[in-house]
Amino acid sequence: MKNNKIFIYIVASSIFFTTSCNKFLEHQPDDRTELTSPVKVAELLANAYPHANYIAFSEAMSDNAGDKGTTERFLPNTSPWNYIDQIDAASEDTPPFYWNSCYKAIAAANYALEAIEKAGNTPEYSASKGEALVARAYAHFMLVTFFSKTYDKATATSSPGIPYVTLPQRTVEGDYNRGTVASVYENIEKDLIAGIPLIQNNKYRVPKYHFTTQAAHAFATRFYLFKQDYEKVVEHANAVFPGATVLENLRPWNTTYAGLGYYELQALYTNSIEPANLLLQEASSYWGRNYGGYNYGLSSGVRATVFNAANNPTKKALAMNTKVFGGNETVYNIPKFREHFVKETISATVGDGYNMVPLLTSEEVLFNRAEANARLGHHVEAVTDLDRYLSKRIMGYSASDKFSEEKAVSFFSTLSVGDALVATVLNFKRMEYMHEGLRWLDILRNNIVVEHVHANGIDKIVLGVDDPRRLIQIPQDAVAAGLEANPR
Repeated sequence: MKNNKIFIYIVASSIFFTTSCNKFLEHQPDDRTELTSPVKVAELLANAYPHANYIAFSEAMSDNAGDKGTTERFLPNTSPWNYIDQIDAASEDTPPFYWNSCYKAIAAANYALEAIEKAGNTPEYSASKGEALVARAYAHFMLVTFFSKTYDKATATSSPGIPYVTLPQRTVEGDYNRGTVASVYENIEKDLIAGIPLIQNNKYRVPKYHFTTQAAHAFATRFYLFKQDYEKVVEHANAVFPGATVLENLRPWNTTYAGLGYYELQALYTNSIEPANLLLQEASSYWGRNYGGYNYGLSSGVRATVFNAANNPTKKALAMNTKVFGGNETVYNIPKFREHFVKETISATVGDGYNMVPLLTSEEVLFNRAEANARLGHHVEAVTDLDRYLSKRIMGYSASDKFSEEKAVSFFSTLSVGDALVATVLNFKRMEYMHEGLRWLDILRNNIVVEHVHANGIDKIVLGVDDPRRLIQIPQDAVAAGLEANPR
């Protein structure tokens, strides 16, 4: 595969301060803070996480978004629901904005790793090296997930991946190629294996904003689930939940959460004090302001499908449904996000919106372990984890609510026990991650067909398993500069 010169906006100066593209191009690439101490390297790594939000486009692309029939049309919501390529890299909540933010995060990790190498890889830099490696792996994983074909052993060595960048970039243009999905996965795994043992949680002032050992293992469960290495999923999930700490780290929807008002739940859901949040990241985003009113979102039809008690194997309504606020579908929302508005100056009336995004949570780890065990034939273990989950979701949970293989098979009557348990996991995950975009990842990984039916009930868009639009298009600036585009 030929090398191509592409723009991926990872000029060094952009890491250290926020500015426009044109302005940071006026600076020499080496006009930057000198990374001469462990403290400075650690501070730099706050920028090794994407400061952008994938939820707006991934949620809209999924079957968790219905057409409400309103007149409001916002491109970050409308374009992905209609599977129209978005080309404006300057707009928050779009794929190009996320692409550029991921590569900026990767650049920060690479500059930190270079500084650590120059310092002789001494022990005082060890924790930062671990964080940088895992953060670099995470950003590349999210990119390959959205912009390339989903990992498949049969096609991974021939499917184009995304540029895996391991060295600092000192010019605006660089020679990169997409490699293959397989090569990207190999590099992710290499960084994960090298990075996780080096992380030291006591080095962080606010651990939930960094890759702790728990968050790193949680990310590993997602990675290995996509890679279909189910033994590794279980291994890393067990490392997140040592001993009997699983229940303590699940959101108490049927107790504490049930008694919270709208703004109380909104304040807690993405807060660092919530044990279920394993990794949080501040993102430049207007999602928290807009998602309840987006035309393509939690419609009446989606709510009836996802939250109706008859549509899940327990045949009981789960507690999340009691927290759908709004008198009608035009504003239906579960208050998971609160916007933080930052004014340009103290007296200004304009500024920028930010959201805290839960990148990794305890519930996902539990789901990943349950699915992996189901696929491995460890049905008892899968059922045990599903029951743990339901004990925090069914109102007034009692012994009669205890989950079982029989309940899974009774609901998914055409499936084997293992497949019925996997289907149960996906069913609960769809509810759990309403408004969080993770349903799209399960759609990709499990080759689920998506139908977007327009409000008239007649016209619809069908996204089949081989539809090229399942791959988000590479940003136009990168394509224009020579990077291979995805097929259309």
